[in-house]
Formats: sequence, structure tokens, C-alpha cells
Amino acid sequence: MNDLGRGLIVAGAVLVVLGVWLTFAGRLPGLGRLPGDFVLGGPRVRIYLPLGSSLVLSALLTLLLRLFWRR
Repeated sequence: MNDLGRGLIVAGAVLVVLGVWLTFAGRLPGLGRLPGDFVLGGPRVRIYLPLGSSLVLSALLTLLLRLFWRR
């Protein structure tokens, strides 16, 4: 049961971080405009490929999970 409780806490923390990030993403300068974030498309269709932002988010989540998920 300890592992289930710990997993739920981590899942909740990840959801909180994701919710805060989605709420304030438009207000943070540079977010979505990092090197490696690509915008492709023409006049009718745009495709956003946030590779740089994904790498930064992945690194932050990895650090958080390593802090909380020690065995």
C-alpha cells in the first residue's frame, strides 16, 4: 500500500505542476519560443512542435520525480 500511496502523491504533484504550467504558460516570457520550438505551416494550417519546451519540461519532471521517488 505504501507504493500505491506514493504513486498517487507523485501523480497528484505532476497534475498540479501541469495545471499551473497550463494556466500561466501564456504569461511566462519565452515559454514556447525556446530554441528548438518550431512552427510549421501555411496560411490555413499551423503545426507547433515544442521540442525545446518539451526537453525543459522533461528535465524538470525528472528532477522532481527523482526527489520524491527515492528507494
